[in-house]
Amino acid sequence: MSYIIDRRLNAKHKSAVNRQRFLRRYREQIQKSVSDAVSSRSIKDIDKGGKVSIPTKDIGEPVIHHGNGGHNTRVLPGNKQFSTGDKVNRPQGGAGGGGKNASDSGEGEDDFSFTLSQEEFLDFMFDGLELPNLIKRQLSGIEEFKKVRGGIANEGQPGRINIVRSLRAANMRRIALTAGKRKRLLELEAQLNLLDQAEESKRDLVKRQALLEEMAKLSQAIKRTPWLDTFDLKYNLQIKQPIPRSKAVMFCIMDVSGSMDQATKDIAKRFFILLYLFLQRNYEKTDIVFIRHHTSAKEVDEDEFFHSRETGGTVVSSSLRLMQEIIEDRYSPNEWNIYGAQASDGDNWGDDSATCKELMGERLLPLCQYYSYIEITPNEHQALWRTYEEIQSEHPDKFSLQHIIGVEDIYPVFRELFHKKVA
Repeated sequence: MSYIIDRRLNAKHKSAVNRQRFLRRYREQIQKSVSDAVSSRSIKDIDKGGKVSIPTKDIGEPVIHHGNGGHNTRVLPGNKQFSTGDKVNRPQGGAGGGGKNASDSGEGEDDFSFTLSQEEFLDFMFDGLELPNLIKRQLSGIEEFKKVRGGIANEGQPGRINIVRSLRAANMRRIALTAGKRKRLLELEAQLNLLDQAEESKRDLVKRQALLEEMAKLSQAIKRTPWLDTFDLKYNLQIKQPIPRSKAVMFCIMDVSGSMDQATKDIAKRFFILLYLFLQRNYEKTDIVFIRHHTSAKEVDEDEFFHSRETGGTVVSSSLRLMQEIIEDRYSPNEWNIYGAQASDGDNWGDDSATCKELMGERLLPLCQYYSYIEITPNEHQALWRTYEEIQSEHPDKFSLQHIIGVEDIYPVFRELFHKKVA
């Protein structure tokens, strides 16, 4: 029996084991608190750890105690106000009297609060999420290797000796080296038996003694053959095998036209920040292509995508054409999993929605694993939503639509778009 002692350093008065047990036990409540925190934080603090609260009623411990058995009659002196069967009004403001109005009755406890580290916060934020339809696997970039069995070798480390193959080799060697001696020994035994079966007067005792001496020499020679020789030792051979990785590219397309006011753009940026954090944390080999568009589309870097103030009219098809050109130039669908995420208020110029339908349905979706569109508007849906609804009805597994009204809808919509599907 072996014991593993965890001597990792923890903060004062804290236990890593107990903390992980606590986080697993109250995962559902912590997940809800994290969701509320994501919706209420500013953009720059969205990925930081911090305090979360759990309602006191959810952390109560079960208690086992003896119940009152039988029939008991109690006389409590000093009661001048209540009689048997009277109903007592509940204190105002709940059990703790902690409503909006002050109260002089009732008591309770505040919610239980504790601090999540940044790693723990991100774990809960992206728990149960994945990129849909991630199936293509290719070798790319700097590969990691794992050691796998690669057959049997005659040399190796003592810890990798293959006992079965070594004993098998030793047995075959002994059989090969002693085969002639054993055959001769059987012949001598047959001759000895013939001499012993003959009449006593006809037995050749000299010959019998010679047979016995030769048999003894052969038996000793067979016994002197080593039971196990260093030549017999066989070792498990381990070779390095590259680990294949999934290559994926995410196209982030944001509408920055004049119809997108600052509040709408902030919501779109918060959504793409969540997406960026999710990809960077969960997937090693993932490229992200940022595209901003108004009347024309342009591929930009991360800083310009989130901070540029350029604006203009609205021609959505320009961004889809640019996405197609980049795919043809840099990302072969035979090697890459291609994804797209588009955020807009749904407004589009003239008949451009029909062009978007043609580009999306006939050119882009056949190349993509999954494409998501979010429309940010407090009012009724715009023309682009109605166009994309037709595409979704034709490709329900590869195209998804979601509607965002306010900041509080961003995280639930994000989880709905990228939740892990049960096989």
